Amino acid sequence: MDADQQLVEASPPILHVDMDAFFASVELLSHPELRGKPVIVGGRSARAVVTSATYEARAFGVHSAMPVGAALRLCPKAVVLEPHMERYREFSRQVMALFREVTPQVEPLSIDEAFLDVSGARRLLGESDVIAQRLRERVFAETGLPCSVGVAPTKFMAKLASGRAKPDGMLVVRPSEVLGYLHPLPVRALWGVGGRTAEQLERLGLRTVGDIAGTPLDALVRAVGEASGSKLHELANGIDPRPVVTVSQEKSVGHERTFDVDERSPEVLRRELLHQSNRVAVRLRAAGLVGRTVALKLRFSDFTTISRSRTLSEPTDLGKRIFDEVSAVYDAVGVRGEAIRLIGVRVEQLSEAGATLHQPTLWADEEAPSEGWRDAERTIDRVTARFGIDSVRPASLVRAPKSGETAEQNGTRR
Repeated sequence: MDADQQLVEASPPILHVDMDAFFASVELLSHPELRGKPVIVGGRSARAVVTSATYEARAFGVHSAMPVGAALRLCPKAVVLEPHMERYREFSRQVMALFREVTPQVEPLSIDEAFLDVSGARRLLGESDVIAQRLRERVFAETGLPCSVGVAPTKFMAKLASGRAKPDGMLVVRPSEVLGYLHPLPVRALWGVGGRTAEQLERLGLRTVGDIAGTPLDALVRAVGEASGSKLHELANGIDPRPVVTVSQEKSVGHERTFDVDERSPEVLRRELLHQSNRVAVRLRAAGLVGRTVALKLRFSDFTTISRSRTLSEPTDLGKRIFDEVSAVYDAVGVRGEAIRLIGVRVEQLSEAGATLHQPTLWADEEAPSEGWRDAERTIDRVTARFGIDSVRPASLVRAPKSGETAEQNGTRR
């Protein structure tokens, strides 16, 4: 496309801003002498995993969520820094505030990335690429942190563009360029295409996004199912009607714990489930939320990870109900002495606590806990609000550790 065409073509309205190696970049603000060197952010325990890494470390194959020990074997000269979550949250607040000065249409995806719809800002601030470049410059000037920006007509394309722009870059994909940019990419570039789906598509000879775009919808549906087939067909043809959503609503609330030593004791595992169920319930009530699905996560010593869930007839925010359900899921899994590396409890399908919370349940075998139990948990809320979340615990948890689990509060929307 020549310059004249670009001038008359509509400016893409969607920005995806992604902070570059966010946690590592924040740590480098305190360690400027490490700039340009391989740096890993992670804990020091035997079970610590990589939280973030600089691009110099990533060049050796280091990536998030891998054990720190494995990362150091790949990159022996890397410097390991302890994570500081409160600092990351504070910088995230600063960055998101800068985004909202450009437009109120901001959809945070996580602590370090967001979509922006700048349709209304272009009249005052200029074309989207100008807005994006000025925003990158301002973020760096006011925080010292680099970011990459994708500018495109849709959310999917904007996120794809920001990934291609990394690190510390910007890529604009105009409406007329979408299909030309998209179709040569491998099928794994599409959202929702993991290893198994990619294998299914490749067995059909579909290796590029363009191959999928040219495949009849009914053939895709037969290959990967109706929902996935329709979604992939639309994305491959540049169709993504999802708007930027400014109302932040969490999709799940959970806790998980990685044991320092693989755990086999059923008593210890059930005690951990009770501990996590109560903590999840406290956070649900604090946020004014209830959830309809209770999920269990288990990771075994060989790193095999499974997730199982049960959906309730009525949503809940009670620790006892969450524990009862997750215990039933645990029993159904049939753990028979296998070594457990990680265990977690999560509540999904969240909604605001309201009238449905106190309506009678629909099924006799899912009778709601008594109001006395609800009152007891509310009393716990008042005590923990004053003295801390572990200040009141069931007797069976007296010997349980007060820390060591990881809060997993997923506010990501896709």
